[in-house]
Amino acid sequence: MALYEHVFLARQDLAQAQVDVLAETATKIIEDNKGKVMKTESWGLRSLAYKIAKNRKAHYVMLEIDAPAGVVAELERQTQINEDVIRYMTVRVDELEAGPTVMMRKGQDRERRGRRDREEGGNTGFGGTGE
Repeated sequence: MALYEHVFLARQDLAQAQVDVLAETATKIIEDNKGKVMKTESWGLRSLAYKIAKNRKAHYVMLEIDAPAGVVAELERQTQINEDVIRYMTVRVDELEAGPTVMMRKGQDRERRGRRDREEGGNTGFGGTGE
């Protein structure tokens, strides 16, 4: 079986619970066709680079999949039919990323950096005495 990363963008007006149902539906399609979902990450509501179908934001969800090619074709067919999904992309990868993806780490790094700045007294390196 091959390894894939499948990312889909859901409409901005959906609740997080509805987005979770979309991810569960995709997981069910994969598992019904003898594939396996290794990891599911919800990247949250993010701004789009440009408007897509009158949406300025979208809910991003990523699935790491271990499945034959036919499963991916069926997943993409079902995703294309769903009116709540505004974009999707599936990429074949050589190996799946261990631990959280870059998108998840970015938020954690930002959180750590903010905490460190508060602990150091908010020194951001701007202004000061010019030493």
